[in-house]
Amino acid sequence: MRTEVDQAEMDRLVAAAVAAADVAGAVIRPFFRAGLESDLKDDRSPVTIADRTAELVMRAVLAERFPAHGILGEEFGLDRPDASLRWVLDPIDGTRAFITGRPVFGTLIGLMDGDTPILGIIDQPVTGERWIGAAGRPTRFTGPFGGRAGTRPCAGLAQAELSLTSPEMLGADLPRWQALSAAAKRSSFGGDCYAYGLLALGQIDIIAEADLKIWDWAALTPIIEGAGGRITDWSGRKLSAGGDGRALAVGDPGLLEQAIALLAG
Repeated sequence: MRTEVDQAEMDRLVAAAVAAADVAGAVIRPFFRAGLESDLKDDRSPVTIADRTAELVMRAVLAERFPAHGILGEEFGLDRPDASLRWVLDPIDGTRAFITGRPVFGTLIGLMDGDTPILGIIDQPVTGERWIGAAGRPTRFTGPFGGRAGTRPCAGLAQAELSLTSPEMLGADLPRWQALSAAAKRSSFGGDCYAYGLLALGQIDIIAEADLKIWDWAALTPIIEGAGGRITDWSGRKLSAGGDGRALAVGDPGLLEQAIALLAG
């Protein structure tokens, strides 16, 4: 069930998400390039004390401000499953980048109203870059290196910069992605959520990935849409918790149908 969120309430929600990002960053920064040990989860993905502690402090901030809201985190699961408003947290999206000292990871904080993402933050705690997207509002970006939120026009795939975190995530979908790559101007790898932030700054035109969980994309949707882009699955459908994990983001909405046609295989 959808919940009406007025502008004053959205301001409160954004303030809470910003506070959660602030405390997560305070936890994460001392561990960066500190020789941190990592464990392997059941899905063979790495996790560190920084991931777990950052999620715990974000949960504490959000639960204090909005005790009736649900919270779903990658590391500690779901609290209050019946709540219509649910925070979705990924404390370090890009743990492989984090443990190898590359500043292209990020903290993701999303808020779902039923099945619809209505608020999202990408926070890069080392570089000080932050993207904030909220339904009905333009995406905001702050950072020390310049840049302004807003996707760029791209006339066609032949002019498009394409990005993918890793070919390993594609599995049997690799040939479909390669068809898209062959049509693009150039392809680059790495980035996790940071690449989606770059798309929202007009630096990247297309991202096509697979094997994404809800905590990987919930925060991204309001950011990309608020910057003028689109994010769907590979068939052009709205991303959903029960989807197949494939995500396609474009800066120029005119690229969407072209990309879908190639990804259809």
